Amino acid sequence: MKIGILTRAPRAYSTVRLRDAAAARGHKVRRLDTMMFSVAVRSGEPGLAYKNQWVQPLDAVIPRIGPSITFYGAAVVRQFEQMGVFTLNTSNAISVSRDRLRSLQVLSRHAIGIPATAFVRAQKDVLPAIERLGGAPVIIKLLDGPEGVGLIEADTLKVARAIIATFQSADQNVLIQKSEEKGRTLRALVVGGRVVAAMRRRGRKRAVELDAASERSAIHAAQVLGLRVAGVDLLATPGGTQVLEVSSSPGLSAIEKATGIDVADAIIRHVEDQVLFPEVDVKQRLTLEKGYGIAEFTIERDSELLGQTIAGSGLRHRDVQVLSVERAGTTVPNPKGNMDLLLGDTLLCFGKLITLKSLIPQDPGGRRRKKSPA
Repeated sequence: MKIGILTRAPRAYSTVRLRDAAAARGHKVRRLDTMMFSVAVRSGEPGLAYKNQWVQPLDAVIPRIGPSITFYGAAVVRQFEQMGVFTLNTSNAISVSRDRLRSLQVLSRHAIGIPATAFVRAQKDVLPAIERLGGAPVIIKLLDGPEGVGLIEADTLKVARAIIATFQSADQNVLIQKSEEKGRTLRALVVGGRVVAAMRRRGRKRAVELDAASERSAIHAAQVLGLRVAGVDLLATPGGTQVLEVSSSPGLSAIEKATGIDVADAIIRHVEDQVLFPEVDVKQRLTLEKGYGIAEFTIERDSELLGQTIAGSGLRHRDVQVLSVERAGTTVPNPKGNMDLLLGDTLLCFGKLITLKSLIPQDPGGRRRKKSPA
């Protein structure tokens, strides 16, 4: 294959490791400066120029997009997507994960532990927000800072207010999070829906074995944000695992040296597996037919599906296909007909709108409580 690595640091450890791992498996690799691309937006013929020369065909692109060039880097990745080139992480996933507030908002819809967080703009709202979090100490984070950078712990309300005022005067938006006094900070490297390596983040970096709950949290967070490769920072506390942050361009140096695992090789192997399967907007493709759509809903106590199997529910006969079932943080794709449907299961279905609407729970006023079909 012909693989392009988008990077502004061609000699950085991660870039070199990915290049060497790809070359070792017989692929041709080019390291391309992300900021040297020119996007050509043309009807029916999207294109890219690199150093004023049209880009030669590539089979896959591995984005290594730094925080300072997120907007432009995502635009370049998006253009590769329009050209039908496989991108290891999509432009949308990169943009969402890079914004700390936006990524937490997305994660909050799912059964994933996250720190109690507040986002305010007016000075008068700072102290009430901190009080709602349980008071000081709190951690103050820049909204779009690099991973591990732009984090300050404030031990008192007075210090927190002063720090936030300073950031806001420089037109910097911040998040306020409750500081956990006990817990281990871990980094899990997720590739293709599995954790390939994990280490301690603080103190002496060393390999760790994640418990099942922490591993599920890391994988689920990467999947929810749409990242095929992700560095997931976890806080393992007595009360459960929390996802602190998710990186779309995780560094490989520390985790490879701490664990002895060839993460770069795992990434290249995943690219090989996925390059034949380009990103498809399923919702857009499947809803072109009038009267059909996609819906996601949760089975409640009054649901006609509760306690039945998928096959026994009669959904197939009503022209509805169950695409996946999410249960206790685990997603079962293309579930079998003998799978029982339980209270709290979330179903993703495609089929007739009239049938889907009858399955979505309603509140007493007749309004839909979950996502309406597309």
